[in-house]
This record gives sequence, C-alpha cells and structure tokens, in this order.
Amino acid sequence: MDATELFAPLAPTYDRYARLLSFGQDPRWRRFLVSRLDVGPEDTVLDVATGTAAVAIELVGRTGCRVVGLDQSREMLEAGRGRVRAAGLDGRIELVEGTAEELPFGDASFDGLTFTYLLRYVDDPAATMRELARVVRPGGTIAMLEFGVPRGLARPAWELYVRTGLPVLGAAVSHGWRRVGSFLGDSIRDFHRRYDVPGLWRGAGIESVQSRRLSLGGGLVVWGRST
Repeated sequence: MDATELFAPLAPTYDRYARLLSFGQDPRWRRFLVSRLDVGPEDTVLDVATGTAAVAIELVGRTGCRVVGLDQSREMLEAGRGRVRAAGLDGRIELVEGTAEELPFGDASFDGLTFTYLLRYVDDPAATMRELARVVRPGGTIAMLEFGVPRGLARPAWELYVRTGLPVLGAAVSHGWRRVGSFLGDSIRDFHRRYDVPGLWRGAGIESVQSRRLSLGGGLVVWGRST
C-alpha cells in the first residue's frame, strides 16, 4: 500500500493517535532512536520520512544540531511545519519534500541520518539503504526505528492486538485509522519474514551495525556507521 495515500489524511491527528495506539511507546522509541546519534550543534542530520517532524524536534532538543527533514507527503510536512513553528525551531529545522529512493542531496552531505517506519513502504529496501548511506559522511551514524515482531511469550499477545485490537481501536478513531490498523500487522509480519534487516544495512556498506528490541520486541531500533 502506498504510504502517502495511507497516512496523508491522518496528518492532523497522527502524533496523538500514534501515541495512543502504541500505548505510549512510540515517543519512547523515538527518544531512544535519537539517543543513538553522536552529533552536536555544528552538525546537520537528515531525518528521512520525517512525517510531522517528531524526530527532528527531538534531535534538536537533545543535541542542538541542525536538521533537514524529508518526506514525500505534503500533508505531513504541513503538519510538521506547524509543530516546528510552535517549538520555535524554524532556524534549526528545514522540511523538504522528496523520496528516500532518490534523495536530492550530494554524497556525504550530512553528519548523521535517521529514518522511521520507512523500509516497509519502498519497492527495493536494499537500494534504498544504499541511497541513504550515500548522503552520510564517513563515520556518521545512521539510525532507524521500525516496528518489530515480538518473540516467545509476547508473540501471542502481539498477534491478538494487531489482528483484532488495533483494527477495532483504529475504527473507533476514524475510517483512516481503521485502514492503518487493519494494514499494519500483515505489513510488519511480511517485512520481517522477507528481509534480514541488519543484513540490508551491511549490504549497503554500513559498519558496526547494532540493534535493540524495545517494548518486548514491538519496536526495533537499528544503528551503524557510514563508510
């Protein structure tokens, strides 16, 4: 399913209900993602699939860096610009329209890069990883947040939630959130069945790849260094 078609109508309510439907875990995962970046006020980070700029704002607040946030959804970017203005960060965050598959930046343009919930929506995750790595200077950190599939005793509870609870709760919010709730479980499960995520990173030439499963495996953060 096309991510723009799915999420663009949700832009005004995205942050509120993403927090609610993840039982408050989504902001926690994003904070951990940002903590993986070793950057400071003189550095510039590219945040891909920036959405409503939640990670971009967290990056500036934690590190003082400059951020360029990129997203293919005009509606999400408009919501993000409102958040950036409200936070008084217009001078530190620039939001631009574009796609992860063809980044409008030169090689080694950034000191670090983050992306969230991206690889499930691109046609060629391996090629997208190579394109993301291309724009980061050697030694710069690249970090990703994605949904995970829990293991062991947590798996049945996760399956029950994504098969039944998430669609029902989404429908209680709006038609758009019902579509998201009905789509996510299969999307997450299929992605992790088809791809070895750390392998995708290493195949893109990224070194020192590490990962952390969060909230019993419901969230996954992966990070490494560009070469």
